[in-house]
Amino acid sequence: MITLAIVAAYLACILAVHLRGRVRHSFWGQVFDHSGLLAPVNVFLYAFSAIPNEPYTPVERFPELEPLRANAAVIREEGLALMAHARMKAPDQKDDAGFNSFAKSGWKRFYLKWYGDAHPSAERLCPRTTALLRGIPNVSAAMFATLPPGAVLNPHKDPYAGSMRYHLGLVTPNDDGCYIEVDGQPYSWRDGQGVIFDETFIHKAENRTDVERLILFCDVARPMRFGFARSFNRWFGRHVVAAASSPNDAGDRVGVINRLFFLSDRAGQYRRRFKAWNRTAYNLTKAGLAVGLVAALALPGSVRTIHHVMSAHAGAHATDDRGRGAGPSFN
Repeated sequence: MITLAIVAAYLACILAVHLRGRVRHSFWGQVFDHSGLLAPVNVFLYAFSAIPNEPYTPVERFPELEPLRANAAVIREEGLALMAHARMKAPDQKDDAGFNSFAKSGWKRFYLKWYGDAHPSAERLCPRTTALLRGIPNVSAAMFATLPPGAVLNPHKDPYAGSMRYHLGLVTPNDDGCYIEVDGQPYSWRDGQGVIFDETFIHKAENRTDVERLILFCDVARPMRFGFARSFNRWFGRHVVAAASSPNDAGDRVGVINRLFFLSDRAGQYRRRFKAWNRTAYNLTKAGLAVGLVAALALPGSVRTIHHVMSAHAGAHATDDRGRGAGPSFN
């Protein structure tokens, strides 16, 4: 009953997340989407959020971000230098679980920080931008991100509701053909202008122009109504979301989630090679592993059953001995 109650509560949280907004996955698509994993956490964060349940929030609600807008020219200069020296790149080692799929359309990024201190590579190559970010503690994560002509980012929602997404236009087409759409509502980037949206609504992006878009991309802590909710959000970001940290260079930190993602991808490569080499051997191996797993799961139950039978048998002998001892003696 306890297990059923937990499953029911978890599905109820997924349903609450699913019903937010006008644009939705199918229900079962939401259940198996990565954003469903944190549904109970997100329901808690939505319940105590100081931000209305809307796709976009006015930038004025976050006055601490004004130094970024005011210094857009400085930030733009460092972003363009990264592009000129080919430091903006797609995840090339399968070590960015959060954004790896974006690379398919040519999207590129350079991390400045991720739920912790700035990346060493960012401090070295973008000292003025990292200094600006250091002065805004509410910015949990930041990166430069480009979207080349013709690129399309398919509809998706981010898994964690503890932050709001801030985009500052640095070099944009200044055209409605380069846009992001959040819960069906479009916004087109403009140089020097910022936008804040809730990335846990389904959103997509497209660049139909012939100009590559460059933005500063930040996660900003979601305002919460109570101190205990703020404390939980801060703890969760620093100890859980930080595990998705992805590097620019070899000297940058790689979070445990991305280490596992890298290993999983490597294992998948070997699996596919094995399958291509000999499908029969592959199928026999897979069947053997499945049988072994079932046996491993069944074994503890079998051991408990045998132990129960033996205990009962021993108990019967003990009762029988006590019964014989209590009766008359025939010596």
